Amino acid sequence: MTRRTYQSVTVGEVIGPVNYPVTRAMLVSYANASGDQNPIHQDEEFAKSVGLPGLIAHGMFTMATAARALTDFAGDPGAIVEYGTRFTKPVIVPDNVEVALEVSGLVAEKLPDRQVRIDLQVTCAGVKVLGLTRAIVALA
Repeated sequence: MTRRTYQSVTVGEVIGPVNYPVTRAMLVSYANASGDQNPIHQDEEFAKSVGLPGLIAHGMFTMATAARALTDFAGDPGAIVEYGTRFTKPVIVPDNVEVALEVSGLVAEKLPDRQVRIDLQVTCAGVKVLGLTRAIVALA
């Protein structure tokens, strides 16, 4: 992984789009690793019984998956200084179907201390699933 330098980045530079797969097996792994065993992420009947359209991905899983675009861009998994978003729509994960999170971004601002602000757009099946997704990323 090649680390990006502050000098090589320009305001207005586009990131992506990049597609990251999401499967039910990944949600089970995430639930086991995080301890979030909420049945809306693992039991489709339960999810529908509480008014959801089907089984949905964990919000934090969705946020973390989108952050991969930032670490891939920076070339450093420890480069994220700040990261925030709003959850706008759930990521619905049908049985035996791989869906994809599509992540694209824009270098919005160069900041002091070799940092940049990056704004992300995150969709799944054409639906915006995260809103106001912004990060401060430290570069070499």
